[in-house]
Amino acid sequence: MRKAGTGALALALAAGWALAQHTPERPGHCERHGNPADLDAYIASMEEPGRAAWQKPDQVVSALGLEKGQTACDIGSGPGYFSLRLARAVAPGGRVYAVDVETGMLEALRQRLEAAGVANVTPVLSLPADPLLADGLCDVALIVNTYHHFPDPPAYLARLKRSLRPGGRIVNIDFEKRETPHGPPLARRIAREDFVTQARGAGLEVAAEPALLPYQYFVVLKPAAH
Repeated sequence: MRKAGTGALALALAAGWALAQHTPERPGHCERHGNPADLDAYIASMEEPGRAAWQKPDQVVSALGLEKGQTACDIGSGPGYFSLRLARAVAPGGRVYAVDVETGMLEALRQRLEAAGVANVTPVLSLPADPLLADGLCDVALIVNTYHHFPDPPAYLARLKRSLRPGGRIVNIDFEKRETPHGPPLARRIAREDFVTQARGAGLEVAAEPALLPYQYFVVLKPAAH
């Protein structure tokens, strides 16, 4: 069983560009740069109990098939909706790198980690176009409701691919391009077919598509065979 790397990652200062987190966007929060004006209210909206009914976070993490001792990278982690669940899935011996461009979100995550006594999550302050993860680090890189906010999504996928270990996977969960009770406006969504096309352009191919979520596609990618 592979042990997670313990080398220190540099935490770079982001330019304050806002990257949406793992929840549907709220008016006034993702239209501006930097941390949301009312961070506490935004985090509360992300953690609302009703979200679990359609986001199915525990089932999602289970479907990732993570093993003890592996490394999971949570891209756009926010205050840790998935990060804490991933931490349990890879413990003992595993590690989670929680990547976000928002300093306020990472501070909220640190507070949650301390309160929960979780020691195997490393917050990473990233850049909008670069997760700042070491090459060959991740067994699974999870992106939830965040891909459509990358400044150059295919380029970001290509960069993230370098951070995969042999056999590693990138998982993208995002809202389908149709009217749903939750999620961003249709104009901001990327259709599943368009996402797959972009992924292929980044040198990735579809490995699996769990039929689990009512409003979102769930695409597992692996590096394309040469």
